[in-house]
Amino acid sequence: MKKQGSIKSLIPLLVFLVVYVGVSLLAGDMYAVSIIIPFLASAVTALIMNRGKSLNEKLEIFCKGAGDNNVILMILIFILAGAFAQVAKDMGAVDSTVNLGLSILPSNLLIVGLFLIACFIALSVGTSMGTIVALVPIAVGIADKTGVVVAIAVGAVVSGAMFGDNLSIISDTTIAATRTQGCQMKDKFKMNFRIVLPAAIITTIIFAILTRNAVATDVQALNYSLVKIIPYIVVIASSLFGLNVMVVLFGGTIIAAIIGFAYGSFNIIGLCSSISNGISGMSELIIISLLIAGTIALIKENGGIEYILKKGLKKFKNKRDAEFGIAILVSLVDVCTANNTIAIVTVGPIAKNISDEFDLEPKRVAGIMDMFSCVFQGMIPYGAQLISASGLAGISPFAIMKYLLYPYLMGVCAVISMFWYHRNKSEKLNIKEKVS
Repeated sequence: MKKQGSIKSLIPLLVFLVVYVGVSLLAGDMYAVSIIIPFLASAVTALIMNRGKSLNEKLEIFCKGAGDNNVILMILIFILAGAFAQVAKDMGAVDSTVNLGLSILPSNLLIVGLFLIACFIALSVGTSMGTIVALVPIAVGIADKTGVVVAIAVGAVVSGAMFGDNLSIISDTTIAATRTQGCQMKDKFKMNFRIVLPAAIITTIIFAILTRNAVATDVQALNYSLVKIIPYIVVIASSLFGLNVMVVLFGGTIIAAIIGFAYGSFNIIGLCSSISNGISGMSELIIISLLIAGTIALIKENGGIEYILKKGLKKFKNKRDAEFGIAILVSLVDVCTANNTIAIVTVGPIAKNISDEFDLEPKRVAGIMDMFSCVFQGMIPYGAQLISASGLAGISPFAIMKYLLYPYLMGVCAVISMFWYHRNKSEKLNIKEKVS
């Protein structure tokens, strides 16, 4: 903390928000223009600032930030995650998982089943969007056959999708959160799971009560293959055992490819195309990660991070305050960008500095960023999740918001955990001091 903090150094972040929100308002659509554009404007602004350095010197700082080991490793994980998710999907793993769950559930538990299936699928494939696209049409069909309000069925799917998006070890949010904080995915998962489990249990109970009188008619057996679910099971199990995530994803892709060949889902050309499409789907996120990392490096060089720590966060008196500050910061960025991964990648480096300043646990910081970004991403009516869900279901995003039980409860559990965790820490510290 040798530099004097400067609020002017934060101008690139302001430029990002102004360009992003401004273009979105003009277009009338939060997703009309790629988010790369406002981040590029932010990066250019950071390069123009600080006249005390030459352009070559500033470019060197930018490139060192973008080429940081954690950033490059995160990008490699994004590449493998994209390949695995696409190969598994093309092989038929998603369809088999969905159909299996829906085939074995009693009619009055179909909505609860939708929530649990969405949890499992999102946990397996690491994407809330893929889960929503796969399950919302089925949710609408179940609602029609049972008389359940469509918004309740869709709310169950979105709730489950956000559960998996938050916890999955191949989710963009988990990868970004753990890499920026330098912690193990399994540690973040275990800590995060203990916090959100009560929210998931309460959500299940409430959905069961809301739909206890539902009776499905004309439900036919759905085709599924247990073999096609194996890649997801292997990925989840091996990750929990602590295997390197790159080994896990590579191995999962190989297993999915072998099963795909065996079932004739694709040939060698089809497999190559599937891998290519999966990686291409991550291209925007990869570019954004590089731009953000380079921009944050320049902001840090110019004293922006020091300003946040010394001035912007000066009211933080303890670890709990610091954690709440990180939670608020990532929540605000998600509300502005409508993208939880971008929120984490943007706030991650700043959160790391706050974490170092207050000696926070990396796994807790990673979990807090992931939870709060997913809480707001699952709630905002203009986010991709609710827009796609409402479009597929033919209802208003605001109708779905009334039944987004899990995101609301996850936020409540996350806040309670921060109070309870540091309360216990203080009590333990006082006990040790009395004993000594």
